[in-house]
Amino acid sequence: MPAVMTLIGIPGLEAVQRWIGIPFCAMYLLAMVGNSLLLIIIKSEPSLHEPMHIFLGMLAATDIALASSIIPKMLGVFWFHVPEIYFDSCLLQMWLIHTFQCTESGILLAMALDRYVAICYPLRYVTIFTHQLVTQIGFVAVLRAATLVAPSLLLIKCRFQFYHTTVISHSYCEHMAIVKLAAGDVQVNKIYGLFVAFTVAGFDLIFITLSYIQIFITVFRLPQKEARFKAFNTCIAHICVFLQFYLLGFFSFFTHRFGSHIPPYIHILFSSMYLLVPPFLNPLVYGVKTKQIRTHVVEMFSSENPP
Repeated sequence: MPAVMTLIGIPGLEAVQRWIGIPFCAMYLLAMVGNSLLLIIIKSEPSLHEPMHIFLGMLAATDIALASSIIPKMLGVFWFHVPEIYFDSCLLQMWLIHTFQCTESGILLAMALDRYVAICYPLRYVTIFTHQLVTQIGFVAVLRAATLVAPSLLLIKCRFQFYHTTVISHSYCEHMAIVKLAAGDVQVNKIYGLFVAFTVAGFDLIFITLSYIQIFITVFRLPQKEARFKAFNTCIAHICVFLQFYLLGFFSFFTHRFGSHIPPYIHILFSSMYLLVPPFLNPLVYGVKTKQIRTHVVEMFSSENPP
């Protein structure tokens, strides 16, 4: 059982990692500022204390936690040549990253269901999506993620005593990157990893897709063109966030497991982008497409800079 693991960063691109760290750091800082701004606006404005915006606040908090669990150590490897990480700290980072990923997927599902009820059953929306239900959904999303990811950590800790090497060919502690180092039968770990991925992403993706199919059917049945446009416009931001999260996620997942012919640095770059791009883009997408938030951002900065 190794005491310390070594992260090498991006295999094959070690010579230019310090330059790759610059856009990563810029995206991380913008993600922190953008999501923090979203949280401040949603918390300070009573008119935004609605289920849709509360879910958006949960998404922003998850994005901050997800980006913060990966980027500081990654930049330590890229810029300051500090690749060592304690084995238990590595497992903790792995658990945090995958827990926040699953939590984000659960929140995206909740946001899709929120839009489904708001558009398909507008008269019942207020009675269905109470503040109590929103809180319970957020709690269940976190609990589901933490509970499903925890066994993968225990399977590594309890099943493996010997490792071929302590060098992880990755820029952060990812589940399969650690499992591949073990000197033993890793089939159980691989199967459980696939089970978690398909249980979370598969379940959420199916219900998100069904929700939007029902939404589009309802929207296209509206008699007035203006009403159709307004209803569709409220979903645009959710669809953009949903697509970029799952498309990047599935590409990273399948290339890491089945893309043996793809260069390792492509795997690492895409898996790193998968964790960093959603926290970076989400506040931009919602800031541009959500009128209430856009208005409050403009008011906030215009009041700080009076003519």
